[in-house]
Amino acid sequence: SPCAFSTAAQQRSTGDECGPEEPSEEPKHPLSDSALEHKAIKLEEQVRDLTERYRKALADSENVRRRTQKFVEDAKLFGIQSFCRDLVEVADILEKTAESAAGHAEPSDPNPTLKKIYEGLSLLEAKLQSVFAKHGLQKMNPVGGRYDPYDHEIICHVPAEGVQPGTVALVTQDGYKLHGRTIRHALVGVAVEAQE
Repeated sequence: SPCAFSTAAQQRSTGDECGPEEPSEEPKHPLSDSALEHKAIKLEEQVRDLTERYRKALADSENVRRRTQKFVEDAKLFGIQSFCRDLVEVADILEKTAESAAGHAEPSDPNPTLKKIYEGLSLLEAKLQSVFAKHGLQKMNPVGGRYDPYDHEIICHVPAEGVQPGTVALVTQDGYKLHGRTIRHALVGVAVEAQE
């Protein structure tokens, strides 16, 4: 019995040694160490390249999103631009009619109808200007300011008497801006130095 025990222990110890044989030569890998390092470097470069492409794609996508959002906001703000252009012509007619009625309605005139028409036109003009302001449409008042080709259109030159040359001296037609964008240029006369 003690002999059987020692044989079993001996078999167990020899069985442990009978595992897979450790090769005496280097492992038979299809690639050598230098080839593996080269391949690892190439893979790292590909990862860097793909990461850079991914970042650029994200940035491009964000730019497109911002641009699209800006276009939508501009469409909301300036979608009424052509309507406003037509409406400022009506405002011009209303203003000229009110001025004409004011010239004929004298305080000593016994005709109360003409005076009421003038008052009604003045109220209507004031209301129209408040509606314009509510929607971002503003009348330009360039008299005394510098000439700006983006806001003004020169129709004549006037002698610079008491004003600096290049200054707007008179306005024949009011200009309008919608949220800061010129939708109708003001027709102006610009002061110039007199030629002698």
